Amino acid sequence: MNSSADIPTMVQEFYELAKAYLRQETIEPAKRLGRFAAYSLAAALSFALGAFFFGVAVLRTATRLLPAGPYWSALAYGITVAILVLAIGLIVWRTSSSEGTRV
Repeated sequence: MNSSADIPTMVQEFYELAKAYLRQETIEPAKRLGRFAAYSLAAALSFALGAFFFGVAVLRTATRLLPAGPYWSALAYGITVAILVLAIGLIVWRTSSSEGTRV
């Protein structure tokens, strides 16, 4: 049995062990999660910016190729929407997993 003189040492060891456990199980995973969230947000922002510029490019090209007029302009907007919906569908189709093998 331990003597009462060992109690401060045991308390100090318990404190250090609890501190190390807290750091290992909460702080480090939170840091990794924050890093992952930051990269995910940056990727989402990049994709959104790319989709915006792609949409503007398609709209300007369709407007330039079609004759002038309000109905032709509306058709250019319709073509742009159709192409963007097609691109979104293609991206969703390619990134979805039917087998569930992805992690």
